[in-house]
Amino acid sequence: MAEEGFFKRLISGLTKTRDNIVNSMDSIFSGFSNIDEDFYEELEEVLIMGDLGVQATYDILDDLKKKVKERHIKQPADCRELLIESIREQMEVGETAYEFEENTSVVMVIGVNGVGKTTTIGKLAGKLRAMDKKVIMAAADTFRAAAGEQLKEWANRAQAELIGGQEGSDPASVVYDAVAAAKARHADVLLCDTAGRLHNKKNLMEELKKMNRIIDREFPGAFRETLVVLDATTGQNALQQAREFGEVTDITGIVLTKMDGTAKGGIAVAIQAELGIPVKYIGVGESIDDLQKFDADNFVKALFSVDERIAEEKEAAEE
Repeated sequence: MAEEGFFKRLISGLTKTRDNIVNSMDSIFSGFSNIDEDFYEELEEVLIMGDLGVQATYDILDDLKKKVKERHIKQPADCRELLIESIREQMEVGETAYEFEENTSVVMVIGVNGVGKTTTIGKLAGKLRAMDKKVIMAAADTFRAAAGEQLKEWANRAQAELIGGQEGSDPASVVYDAVAAAKARHADVLLCDTAGRLHNKKNLMEELKKMNRIIDREFPGAFRETLVVLDATTGQNALQQAREFGEVTDITGIVLTKMDGTAKGGIAVAIQAELGIPVKYIGVGESIDDLQKFDADNFVKALFSVDERIAEEKEAAEE
């Protein structure tokens, strides 16, 4: 039931993105009488402006042109489903694995300030506790004054244990203590919050490497997951952040937050297509159930609201 409710929230959360991309696309499908270069150029502009990214847009349109030729499509309106199909295929990055749920794991959560990192960790802890996992949280963001307090609140809510350090203390030493606690108490998952790393601050990136070295050395048998949290409302900036974090650490997944407040939801397509890193979680609100595992098929269905549109058209016709 929760998933069904989430799908409805996703449809409604993608309203701004739909208005930005889908309505413009549909006006091209209905406005052109021929499939020609102008038609493809207009589509290209809509997709790029919709934050699908330049490379993903080119790949999607190349695929569309190929399908149009192979299937002898003549009418622009007949391209709609083919385009949706091409977008869905671009988002395939292989099976998105959640192996950390089944193993003794350390999950590092990284990202710049203000993207919703601490909230994401809290919600993840809640989900893992609901699966009856023993969770320890490491408050390794010792730079931001309120970070520890915020995480403590989430730890209480999720009934998870919190290992913290003094404000301004060495984040790597917090991770060291948290790893020791996770081993001693046989925790299933250790979730590590980190400071909002501004990707141009070299010392903060060094700090991240130091934490990784400690985990490698002290907890060599642990399954490793590194999630980068991105704010969907920042569009192409989010893609750039993911790229830059990818240069200093091995990112295994993306968490996209604030999808409900943005017209730039097309960034989910760009990230998967251009980086080949799966979007593992998506957030469309503030409650604990508003962070869910990401499903590319559901995302495309919700974005293009195929079923919803058919229902609306039927209703309009009956009136």
